[in-house]
Amino acid sequence: MAPTKKQLKEMAIQAIERNRDKIIAYGDSIFDEPELGYKEYKTAKKTKKVFEELGIPYRDKVALTGVTGTLKGGSSKATIALMGELDAVITRAHTAADPETGAAHTCGHNCMMAGLIGAAYGLVGTGVMKYLDGNVELMAVPAEEFVELEYRRTLIKEGKISCYNGKQELVLIGELDHIDMVVMQHNGAGTGDGILACAGYTTIGARGKIIQYLGKAAHAGAAPHLGINALNAAKIGLMAVDAQRETFQDKDSIRVHPVITKGGDLVNVVPDDVRIETYVRGNNLEAIVDAEKKVDRAFMAGAAAVGAECIIDTLPGSLPFLPYDVFMNVFHANLVELLGEDKVVNLGAPLKGGTDASDLSYIMPTIHAGFAGVEGALHSKEFEIVDRDLAYLAVAKVYVMTVIDLLYDGAAVAQEVKAKFKPVWTKKEYLKEWVNIEI
Repeated sequence: MAPTKKQLKEMAIQAIERNRDKIIAYGDSIFDEPELGYKEYKTAKKTKKVFEELGIPYRDKVALTGVTGTLKGGSSKATIALMGELDAVITRAHTAADPETGAAHTCGHNCMMAGLIGAAYGLVGTGVMKYLDGNVELMAVPAEEFVELEYRRTLIKEGKISCYNGKQELVLIGELDHIDMVVMQHNGAGTGDGILACAGYTTIGARGKIIQYLGKAAHAGAAPHLGINALNAAKIGLMAVDAQRETFQDKDSIRVHPVITKGGDLVNVVPDDVRIETYVRGNNLEAIVDAEKKVDRAFMAGAAAVGAECIIDTLPGSLPFLPYDVFMNVFHANLVELLGEDKVVNLGAPLKGGTDASDLSYIMPTIHAGFAGVEGALHSKEFEIVDRDLAYLAVAKVYVMTVIDLLYDGAAVAQEVKAKFKPVWTKKEYLKEWVNIEI
């Protein structure tokens, strides 16, 4: 007699508990060696090592540095992608930051990866997969953080990638063509009121921009009048952006936060090449488009004021997330079963940050859940993992519980999730409308 769904969940959870030390060691090792997007070679190597130890067939160099392991079920009526993110963000002041790059896992992506690997331990070698009517792709995805834009532009020019974010790249190169739905999560859901998790976020979206001011170099002391100061143009442009802020409506959650990435070459040379990177964030596309027009106009005004040239390169960041209740309900039920109803927040909790996982929600059913287990603000030097049972192991357990619910009994629940989902765009439409690539 085949095991019941409850028995399969118990088998998977027990396997995760048996391997808890390995899962924790893996998550901690990633935290200790952070890498930035499209540079996650050590993290990918650690992931491949686990897949090899478990006998999971995998492909590497997916979207440059990604790794995808494949688990086959008893039949193939649906395919679920469990995703974790490989990259870190720059937080130089953090005690665990890489001294050379400033990279640190202050966004908790190592927790994502621990949850992904924990799910592998729960599903492999337990006999669970043969009782499921679908497949699972374990996807370690690069470059979620929308950072180092000029570096990524160089990779694009070299033909190594085509998209600035990892999940956009996966869509473009066809890595998700056979995927029916995506499950992933992010740590940082604690509210201070005893809440440990939520089944899904609503997030804001963002356009990225690289602004280049071109002036004319001259001796800054002897003949500054012969130059055109690109830094002055940039300063005026930044002030003009600030003057737009009162026109942004609170309901749209518009955020604009530029940084100067190049301010000049030498103190005694009038700066002739100055660079700025910024996002234009918002919780809806209409507001983002309106705000970026104002931002572009403001930056251009800085150049006009001093006679410089302004070049603005607009990059597709991430879209605002579209929660899908039919799918989130499955995850929510397992959170409640594992953690207790009083520990789980309502569906669709608001989050002012963004993620490229949001893009996937426009073309396929996507869960981007949240777990606590961490303290300190995201992307700050205070960020720390304080509860690995929650941040690593509970994630893995809810992953396998959800997979079993979706793929048990002819993958009936997965089929329902697929049938009721109404995509905003096809893959082709998404790439054209948001990523600015036609296929």
